[in-house]
Amino acid sequence: MIGRMLKRDFLRNKVITITLFTFMMLSALLISSAATIIINLFSSMDKLFKNSHAPHFVQMHTGELDQRSIDHFVLNNNLVKKQQTVEMIRINGSNIFLYDRQYAENDSVMDISFVKQNPSFDYLLNLENRVIEVEQGEVGVPIYYMQHNNLKIGDKIWIANGDFEMEFKIVAFVRDVQMNPSIVSSKRFVIHDADWKKLKSNFGEREYLIEFQLKDLDRVNEFQNMYQSSQLPQQGTAITYSLYKTLNALSDGILAIVIIFISFLLITIAILCIRFTLITTMEEDYREIGVMKAIGISSKDIQKLYLIKYIVMTAMASIFGYILSLFASEIFLTNIALYMGSTEKNILYFVLPFMSTILMFIIVVLFCQLILRKFRYVTSIEAIHARYSPNRVRNRRAFALYKSRFPYVNLYLGMKDVFERFKIYGLLCLVFMISTFIIIVPINFLQTVQSPKFITYMGAGKSDIRIDLQQSGQIGQWFSEVISSIERDNDVEKYAAFVTSTFKVMNHDGVYENMNVETGNFTVFPLKYLKGSAPQDENEIALSQMNANELKKNVGDVLILIVNGKKTELTVCGIYQDVTNGGKTAKALVPYDSDRILWHILNLDMKSDVDKKDKMEEYKQAFYPAKVTDMEEYLSQTLGGTIDQLKLVTGLAIVVAIAIAVLITAMFFKMLITKDSSQIIIMKSLGFSYRNIQVQYITRAILISLIGIVLGTFLAGTLGEKLVSGFGSFMGASNIQFVINPAISYIFYPLSLVIAVTMTTFISSMTMKNTGDLKRIGD
Repeated sequence: MIGRMLKRDFLRNKVITITLFTFMMLSALLISSAATIIINLFSSMDKLFKNSHAPHFVQMHTGELDQRSIDHFVLNNNLVKKQQTVEMIRINGSNIFLYDRQYAENDSVMDISFVKQNPSFDYLLNLENRVIEVEQGEVGVPIYYMQHNNLKIGDKIWIANGDFEMEFKIVAFVRDVQMNPSIVSSKRFVIHDADWKKLKSNFGEREYLIEFQLKDLDRVNEFQNMYQSSQLPQQGTAITYSLYKTLNALSDGILAIVIIFISFLLITIAILCIRFTLITTMEEDYREIGVMKAIGISSKDIQKLYLIKYIVMTAMASIFGYILSLFASEIFLTNIALYMGSTEKNILYFVLPFMSTILMFIIVVLFCQLILRKFRYVTSIEAIHARYSPNRVRNRRAFALYKSRFPYVNLYLGMKDVFERFKIYGLLCLVFMISTFIIIVPINFLQTVQSPKFITYMGAGKSDIRIDLQQSGQIGQWFSEVISSIERDNDVEKYAAFVTSTFKVMNHDGVYENMNVETGNFTVFPLKYLKGSAPQDENEIALSQMNANELKKNVGDVLILIVNGKKTELTVCGIYQDVTNGGKTAKALVPYDSDRILWHILNLDMKSDVDKKDKMEEYKQAFYPAKVTDMEEYLSQTLGGTIDQLKLVTGLAIVVAIAIAVLITAMFFKMLITKDSSQIIIMKSLGFSYRNIQVQYITRAILISLIGIVLGTFLAGTLGEKLVSGFGSFMGASNIQFVINPAISYIFYPLSLVIAVTMTTFISSMTMKNTGDLKRIGD
């Protein structure tokens, strides 16, 4: 009996049933895929960290280094399990040629270093997650360059410096637990020990990674305080195990969160559609419900008859969605598999995604039960006579046609119906609002990340060109010469020079730790501050948001900094956003110690008539080996992985949102036309043609879609920004403001949505041709 009932209901409402099934299947597919991404992300990351024997604490250092003092520290510290110091040879991009001997990596923003394979831990792995072993003349190249330069095993790379030249054959691509993500602007190439020694004798710039593995990972913060309170080498950034995990999980983690968000929006829409369908079905079946109650069938049993359809439909949709996710999720796992490796599919790989679809099934069924509780309050007499109740008659006086001066009758009638029955059209309006939100938020975020203005979220003001000078023995004199040259250049409109160095700062526990502080003129390329403003005097300091949170400081609070060996009280004057260096930076006008300088930066704006590319080439030759970068290219290279993931999410969001709008529109107008069949016949008898009535329905669709799009756009600009800022807070940017291209966000995609809705309504309204039997008026 139940099987026959389900079959009859499906044949009667094919479009509605298929649409609801599709939504629930898509919801199950996405939420299951997101669960699969999360499992693979953490499983692959754990495997990468385990196989590489990731360090727990790393202190970067530029300058002279006394290994004996480090050995003495380790010998007297019972927290340390292993220690090694990795010496890296820094090579300027202009000295490296990848694949093509004619073109150097002049435009690369990455700090390129050549290293030997590590002896104790922090192993550099190949694409099989095995420790890389290279022979003389061979090299392991970071995955980043494999992607960006389309490199393959067997390709050649060259290092040249005047008459000196070395050629290497690529035999492996490197998975580097420290420097995998593109947001980390340092990359390590692996070469043989003999080649490394030869390279070292011809390139003098070196950097060190002082690495530790601890006996107890939970005490890494305690160890960090010990190290930074000592007199050991600290001329560089300190990074912990947890930050490495965050950086590796960032781009794929954002993808999983966004997919979960979209899947829950889909579930919400499916639930709203089920509510609309159930209420409409109950209205149509009121008499039958009354008869069933009259012959003694209980409300609970009637409720079960209606509920069984949605239990079967949701169960099948969940199963199909789960099965499809086993194949579709591979699309989302490509980046994880490349950068971290694939993992073996254990029982958790199948159980957790399946449990997420079970959760969706339970939510839908519980909601259906909630709606069907209305049966309890319907008596048999009310149900039998419900169709003739005067309360069900619509108020037709609100928009009387004879009072209207609107020249286009069909357009007027279409708009009139929307406003008179807005409660019915509210579902469709909500769907269009959510669809618009799903489209515009990812588009606006993608445009924001790709915009040159996004550099302000990296702790720097917007400028045309950035010049980085790496630390060396003659850096002070070299920096002064570069500034003098810039000052004499008539093509420069304005410039600002900044020096970043390490200072000791007292944290909220009274322990001194290292903090990178930038000094310079902060008014030339100003930042937007979350609170307060840039430092104006030597007794002021501005903190990045993550630093302010960790130090528990707000604007007006006092911070103790060691300046020239003395305790100095500085007032916090501003708090800004920064996603670089783990989000922990500061800006002040205090004098810096030349022995603790990390790097020098110059930001420049060129005059409007100057060719930026030509000027960059000029600077590259004049200031060699300084790194000269176009700021737009700097963002593209450092955030390349995140941008690629955002493009994938944005494309997915657009397709899903338009599919939602089309399917719901088809379902809604199919039900509405069936519901309005008597009214359609009356209009035909009054002389309205099929085309006239079709125009009325298309007018309704366009009007309600425009209302939904306006509301969705407003929601995207308010709630959407807050959601994106919530994601950004994990990186140190909790107040992201969208950079919007109005032509794309407010015209092209909304217009595409309106066109899709209009075409769907046009096709759906073609069923009115069969509505012509006058006998149906009395039904």
